[in-house]
Amino acid sequence: MARIASLHIYPVKSCRGIDVERARMTATGLEWDRRWMIVDRGGRFVTQRTHPHLTAIATAIVDGRLELTAAGHPGLCVDPGSDGPAQPVKVWGDDCSGIDAGDEAAAWLARVLGNGFRLLRMNDQVPRLADPHYAGERAQPVSFTDGYPVLLTSMESLAELNGRLPSPIPMNRFRPNVVVEGVPAYAEDAMAGFRSGAVVLRGVKHCTRCINTTTDQFDGRRDAGSEPLKTLKTYRYDKVLRGVAFGQNCVIAEGVGEFLAVGAPLTIEAHQL
Repeated sequence: MARIASLHIYPVKSCRGIDVERARMTATGLEWDRRWMIVDRGGRFVTQRTHPHLTAIATAIVDGRLELTAAGHPGLCVDPGSDGPAQPVKVWGDDCSGIDAGDEAAAWLARVLGNGFRLLRMNDQVPRLADPHYAGERAQPVSFTDGYPVLLTSMESLAELNGRLPSPIPMNRFRPNVVVEGVPAYAEDAMAGFRSGAVVLRGVKHCTRCINTTTDQFDGRRDAGSEPLKTLKTYRYDKVLRGVAFGQNCVIAEGVGEFLAVGAPLTIEAHQL
């Protein structure tokens, strides 16, 4: 029987994620997911693509506040309700707005990453929307994620890939939100609907993968053989999307305010996308 194998949130874009047993679905995805982002002096978002050492920053949500820790440094606590100056930022081609978390957060990032970085949280007064070409006519708000509210993968797909790799890799290389099991490998490619309790997700776009997948999510080291991208290119290259695909980007069809839970059963309505 298909079920939810694990749930994951990433409060700060490209920093270390959190495994959770239960997560509330919000309008932009799982609660706390990509609510914050680090930007450089020019206001450009930074990710593991160019700054793999972001994996050194661990995240936690404690009593409704963001906590950041890094080896050798005191922790930082960030109040999500604090009001700082708003500033325009870009996430890929999207114009967004972020609320600056303040000088204390910037000083902490300077100690961990070097000078010139600021921590911003999502400005809910300036909504960012998923690409309607894939998400559909119904407006789908998103946080600082790359483009869609939820990324879904399966344990079977990872097992099939690991059977082809020189050395197996963990699922955290793909930074999913929802991981399912009890389905055929790559069944998520054809998922049209995913239901668990009152939550319904709709698959809208295969997720094309980048250099982040070659990055160890604890020490930031890149794989010397460019795996798993090298192997994925041999059999998972999507000519339309011009990239290797692993996982399904989803939008929220129903269930804002409801919960997903690890171990919960799910039903799948499938069609070939």
